[in-house]
Amino acid sequence: MPSPVVAVTIGDPAGIGPEIVVRALAQDAVRRSVQALVVGDRWVLERAMEVTGTTLEFSPAGPVRLLDLANVDHRLQWGKIQATAGAAAGQFIEHAVQETLAGRADALATAPINKEALWRAGYRYLGHTEMLGALTGSPDPLTMFAVRNLRIFFLTRHMSLREAVAEVKRDRLGAILPRIVGELQKLGFDRPHIAVAALNPHAGEGGALGKEDLEEIAPAVQDARGQGWQVDGPVPADAVFAQALDGRYDAVLALYHDQGHIAVKMFGLEGGVNVTLGLPIIRTSVDHGTAFDIAGKGIAQHASMVEAIRVAAQMVTVRRGKPALPA
Repeated sequence: MPSPVVAVTIGDPAGIGPEIVVRALAQDAVRRSVQALVVGDRWVLERAMEVTGTTLEFSPAGPVRLLDLANVDHRLQWGKIQATAGAAAGQFIEHAVQETLAGRADALATAPINKEALWRAGYRYLGHTEMLGALTGSPDPLTMFAVRNLRIFFLTRHMSLREAVAEVKRDRLGAILPRIVGELQKLGFDRPHIAVAALNPHAGEGGALGKEDLEEIAPAVQDARGQGWQVDGPVPADAVFAQALDGRYDAVLALYHDQGHIAVKMFGLEGGVNVTLGLPIIRTSVDHGTAFDIAGKGIAQHASMVEAIRVAAQMVTVRRGKPALPA
């Protein structure tokens, strides 16, 4: 069976995306495991190779091909928010999605973009995920972060903590849990074991420290169990992520942005992967931003980009009927 073809976008051309892409694809292990289709701008990539001391050859025969959009103004400055960079980054994403939807790529792995640059260019998406949802006709994608043996889903993400707490409701949990079960089954987990993180300290201490765990989360978990699913919760958040890392759970449902992101970045800032599920395509991404403060210095770490490409390829393999996605 041929190696998966992974489309790789270079992200905001003023950030570290081009640097981590060329470094990742310069790895022999990466080139042996995938056929990469880089979607970007040749001039930007050559500039990234120069500052990183990396040599990468693009060839129509692979293993690394280039879809050169040639859309970046050569006056581009490293490390600054620029509308021209946002426009180019948006076009990289659009073309990569087209390639994947058309079957010319099996999966998509993305380098980071800058939301403000995207907005200055006229895009109105909240971020990468929302843009991908719109481009693929998927109104409500799921986000899963993966690092080592830890997989984290989110009930809410880009909203204030006060707003997120108000969203912790039995019906909302009841709607997302079957979707998580279904997506994990697509990843090869026949009967996934899921933990729902508690909202309050000690899962609310029977209501003494907040009633959401008792009145909203626990009933939703019981509803899920009634459907025959393996769901535990509310599990105190100060313990659940370590338990999942040790293998007790296949995944954790975090209730708000920082509850899940802190755990991911504590356990593996450099090796974490953002996986978008609920799309008609496979999409992975790094778990960090554009790092404008170090862009152009040739020091950006590329481990998360390597993992994003690796996990995308593994997900293709799983969907071709191979064994479950390994940690």
